[in-house]
Amino acid sequence: MTDIAVIQDDELLIERIFDAPRELVFRVWTKPEHLMKWWGPKSFTPLAIEQDFRVGGTYHYGMLSEEGREVWKSGIYQEIVPNERIVMTFKWDDGAFDVDNIVTVTFLTMASGRTLFRFHQAPFKTLEARDAHVGGWSSLFDKMATYLETAQ
Repeated sequence: MTDIAVIQDDELLIERIFDAPRELVFRVWTKPEHLMKWWGPKSFTPLAIEQDFRVGGTYHYGMLSEEGREVWKSGIYQEIVPNERIVMTFKWDDGAFDVDNIVTVTFLTMASGRTLFRFHQAPFKTLEARDAHVGGWSSLFDKMATYLETAQ
């Protein structure tokens, strides 16, 4: 189940419950060997995952669309609390949507043992930029959920 909320016009909040323990969800979100198996919205496949997963480290992720178009994003890790929280900058390398913002991902253990995954992205410069990210992230989380069914 995915819940999408707009807190303010320049913010996006997506919450998803994954039927997996928090430590596994964190690992699948942060380890290149996992990311290369599922990263990207529907109809995109991962090209490359480069990361220096530490505070101050950088990441650079590439995806390939069905039409053969490469899309790259990058940023810097600002905060990492293992199995709990990641804060990172985010930008499209081609300048799409003129978006340079902060992504905060939170991993919360539920009483059932499942994970409440909270994804927050802000600020967006336009409503179009914010709304364009809703579908992409939502379908990416769908792929993540499918991958988590068999991940270890």
